[in-house]
Amino acid sequence: MPKAYWIARVNVTDPEAYAGYMALGPAALIAGGGRLLSRGGRSVALEGPEPFERTVVIEFPSMEAALACHDGPQYRAARDKRHGAAEVEILIVEGLD
Repeated sequence: MPKAYWIARVNVTDPEAYAGYMALGPAALIAGGGRLLSRGGRSVALEGPEPFERTVVIEFPSMEAALACHDGPQYRAARDKRHGAAEVEILIVEGLD
């Protein structure tokens, strides 16, 4: 079963409110089987639109695990804290077998 990679692009619009997400989000991702590979480091757009402020890459054991984490109660609580505090795009891609 191939691994899956959660790629999030984030522009924080309310740092104080976003801190509430940060208090819950990373722990929820790890509890859901995720392994943080990149979280807000430097990024360079070689083609296409400029990068968001933060790009986050998380490895999961499978697409099913990544989707279950996103829809699970722990991450849902974190998402609720993030609401209105950031512009977010999340894409989950399946890796090669």
